[in-house]
Amino acid sequence: MNITHQSCRQCENVRLWSPTLLSAASIVISTMLATGCGGNDYSPAANAEKVACESLMGTVLVGGTVQSAAAIPAGDYAPPGQATALTGLPAFCRATVAMKPSPDSNVNVEVWMPRQNWNGRFLGTGNGGSGGAIAYTTGLVEGLKRGFAVANTDLGTAPDANQAIAHPERWRDFGYRANHEMTVAGKALVNAYYQSAPRTSYFQGCSTGGQQALMIAQRYPDDYNGIVAGAPANNRTHLHTMFVSNLQKLAAPGAHLSQAKLNMVTSNVIAACAGKDGGAPTDTFLTDPRRCSFDPDTLPKCSGTDNDSCLTTPQLAALKATWSGPVNPRTGERIFSGLAVGSESMVLGLAFQGDTISWPLQQFYMFKWALGANWDYATFDFDHDMDAVDASLASIMNANDPDLTQFKAAGGKLMMFNGTSDPGVPFQSPLEYYERVVQAQGGDLSGTQNFFRYYMVPGMGHCSSITGGPGVGDFGQPYSPFVPKDQAHDILLKLVDWVENKNAPDSIIATRYTDSSGAAVAMERTICTYPKLPTYLGGDATKASSFQCMDAPRNGVPTPAGRYLN
Repeated sequence: MNITHQSCRQCENVRLWSPTLLSAASIVISTMLATGCGGNDYSPAANAEKVACESLMGTVLVGGTVQSAAAIPAGDYAPPGQATALTGLPAFCRATVAMKPSPDSNVNVEVWMPRQNWNGRFLGTGNGGSGGAIAYTTGLVEGLKRGFAVANTDLGTAPDANQAIAHPERWRDFGYRANHEMTVAGKALVNAYYQSAPRTSYFQGCSTGGQQALMIAQRYPDDYNGIVAGAPANNRTHLHTMFVSNLQKLAAPGAHLSQAKLNMVTSNVIAACAGKDGGAPTDTFLTDPRRCSFDPDTLPKCSGTDNDSCLTTPQLAALKATWSGPVNPRTGERIFSGLAVGSESMVLGLAFQGDTISWPLQQFYMFKWALGANWDYATFDFDHDMDAVDASLASIMNANDPDLTQFKAAGGKLMMFNGTSDPGVPFQSPLEYYERVVQAQGGDLSGTQNFFRYYMVPGMGHCSSITGGPGVGDFGQPYSPFVPKDQAHDILLKLVDWVENKNAPDSIIATRYTDSSGAAVAMERTICTYPKLPTYLGGDATKASSFQCMDAPRNGVPTPAGRYLN
């Protein structure tokens, strides 16, 4: 079922009021602004501010009001409440907006607009985890440096998503509504500031931001011309049920897996499969975990003394369960995939998912929303409790609809990626979603690729190099702190080229740097449009030229039962 919406081509009445701009505090002007695909009002000459940034203060929008507007000089800038300064920023206008799409909503939005050299484009950006704060360094900063007018929202869950119990309107804000509100407000402010609508509009996000990206494509297909969806947590209620299942298994008596044990497990997986999955024999990661038939019973077993070089019987059982994924114990139906082999030791891997203190605080807020503040992960029933969670939250939090017909008809382009070593959103879930979209397009892979492309990133952990993974992890995507040197290395600029020049992106060059400074490159590798994957041809495995995009198997991942794709 595709969810209907009001088309951007019909526009929305966005009321703009600014006492300085209008010279009369009592006047409200209604302006018709295209909230979606950009419009034709942009003029190349309109690349600098046309009004003073401070004059936006007090501007009233449908559902919100500008709380502050300040001209920020070029250089370093520390947003209020941030201890660390953001460095190397161009001069920009920073506007904060308080939005109330419902009486119980409390959605905060920031819009940053270059004061000079605006590229004429609007960029919405996503969040991570449960939101609750403006995400400055997962797209805002990097987009601004590229010349975009950028926006982000806290999703209405500040200061802590665990406090949103009994607030269903805030669940809706988190699930889908806050981003659309941000988009409408952001484009209205861009129009007011530059006296010109953006010529094209883009969205990019990873993790929760990837869920937001797919939710926008499904619910608001006219909001953006192009979307980057990274590691999308789109099947969210069931992804987090995997987290509950893994914690139950790892918290069982004698089943705890230390980081050292997990490192040993991953090392054994890589030793067994590296170079047999299309990658190079010297790789310390897997290019295609689907082609790794690793037998967990070959892992060293503890005999007498438990140490970091072996697994006890309870530890091996827990590990197997995390690879298998959760199922309904009554019906045997799959709820979600398990972890990909080779990802167990990564950041957000089983050391995190087995932490009985911090992991529930970070990841189990939605179960408290649906089942109450006294909910206990240890007693979760994967049959009836799962149904109760889905009845409350699946329709507003899960972006599982494979029917992207309206997004395609609007001319939208979508690029989705996932790391093969990602334990936070295992790559099997986005790949399974992509294949369902192909089926919804009549099984036409080529036709689907005309508007939607998927990329498996060898050895990347969750979203980028920041969250680990031994493979390549930077290609201009959300969470990457590096602005790439050229379009060939930049997924966002590849998307712009696809949207504006019809150049479909067959591949992107991803990079691994030697350290956080980005001064030296340790490795580059081509990432390919699925179902192609980079295949080792010989030579220096740190060079992208040593690999060629070649066909790999289709699908080959577990699919949840239909009731768990709601």
